[in-house]
Amino acid sequence: MKVKQTKDYELLAKLNKPVHDLHHSLYPEYFEEYDYDVIKDTFKNQIDKDNFIFLILEDEGEAVGFAWVEIRDYDRYPYKDTYQSVYVHQISINSEKRHSGYGTFLMDHIYQIAKDHNIDLVELDYWVKNSNAAKFYQKHGFELFREMVFKKLEK
Repeated sequence: MKVKQTKDYELLAKLNKPVHDLHHSLYPEYFEEYDYDVIKDTFKNQIDKDNFIFLILEDEGEAVGFAWVEIRDYDRYPYKDTYQSVYVHQISINSEKRHSGYGTFLMDHIYQIAKDHNIDLVELDYWVKNSNAAKFYQKHGFELFREMVFKKLEK
């Protein structure tokens, strides 16, 4: 296995399909069906931003997963101090490769990126119905520190 940084937005769009399909199946009211061209254009528009890092996980030359991470700088406010984090926007492993250590290998690489930038905080969020993500991040020692709630109002 190896992880490499990429700007191949077409490959990222293809690797995004499993996680996008999952989100659409769990929350069809919020996620459109996967559309390769739309997702490809989204990655194309993000790929050159200085604070974004796109990673591909390969095994024997085959791309089996990806991660989209961001180096975030939080400004000082009267009630909050300045800090940095490595924020994981998306991580996905091909469904047939899950539960084989690929996700952990990719997360270890993300932790190393944080260390290389002298950052001691990795943040992420996931959708509540995504119980597999919850278990994976709990296994990695992630702790809940903020909850986002909503109330749907009748029209």
